[in-house]
Amino acid sequence: MTHYNNPDSLNDAELVKIILTDQENFLYLVNRYKDKLLNYIRRLTNASLEEAEDTLQEVFIKVYLNLNDFNPDLKFSSWIYRITHNQVISRHRKIKARPEGYMVDIEDQAARNLAADIDIVAATDLTILKQKITTILNQIAPKYREILVLKFLEEKNYQEISDILKKPAGTVASQLNKAKQEFKRELVKQKFILNI
Repeated sequence: MTHYNNPDSLNDAELVKIILTDQENFLYLVNRYKDKLLNYIRRLTNASLEEAEDTLQEVFIKVYLNLNDFNPDLKFSSWIYRITHNQVISRHRKIKARPEGYMVDIEDQAARNLAADIDIVAATDLTILKQKITTILNQIAPKYREILVLKFLEEKNYQEISDILKKPAGTVASQLNKAKQEFKRELVKQKFILNI
């Protein structure tokens, strides 16, 4: 194995290149993406940590097996999120029951960004705001949850979301607007306060 003093200084394309030369370097890629993808899986599925880790392991196996097929003209993060998206669909959407009471970890700024975009009055208690967002995300349709998670919690731009979901950017924009409307409807239904 060729060791690199600072693999964090490599961009994704460079990292993929060294992995294709020496596959033992794959661990660098795992370390770069494991936390991000684990959070993404849990946000989409509300799965237990153990279930999400099982899915993540399957994702990394698929990435490892298909790395030669990666198109370097695309953004690597979109490619790996797309594989994760597909794995979540095949594994977790078949399991309809989700455990209640699990709160997805939402970063403070992501919660504030979503609240501002959806016009939720920012609660003085950030914990309450995060609980509201988690409750609503768990109530809305999976297609809407996924696009809101990608945009606000994973902070992906329209092109990245388009690549991950394999939908045109215009469709992404339209679906994001519908997702926000659905989120607002659920807020009203749940009797959460809106800034109207």
